[in-house]
Amino acid sequence: MLLLPSITISSSQEQVASNLVPESDVALQKVVMNMNIPDNPTLPFGCVWGTVQNPAPGYPVEIEIFKDGKPVYVAQVDVKSDGSYEKYFRVIDVEKDHTTHIFQGDYTVDVFKYVVKNSPAPASTQT
Repeated sequence: MLLLPSITISSSQEQVASNLVPESDVALQKVVMNMNIPDNPTLPFGCVWGTVQNPAPGYPVEIEIFKDGKPVYVAQVDVKSDGSYEKYFRVIDVEKDHTTHIFQGDYTVDVFKYVVKNSPAPASTQT
């Protein structure tokens, strides 16, 4: 069963939505990369970060992490004013003497970036 909470949009959020670039002027870029989480990570978290060249204002970056072709983590993150984004996530959880590995091994990461179409081409793209 899927339960969806009701959503109420305040008037300030409605104003933000009106500042979006029209969908006809937005293109979707997909970047695919590999990620490996070691058996004994140094830190209890991982991070996906990068830069969006010519980001479409108001459109988040979408991050999808797959293990053996199956989705295991999905997130949206806002693009900062400099075009950068970052999303931290837990890879291990430690409670007293018990360690739970949330992520371990090889993963595929799909990053979806929304950009303004027909803007000058950037010299390079980073992810």
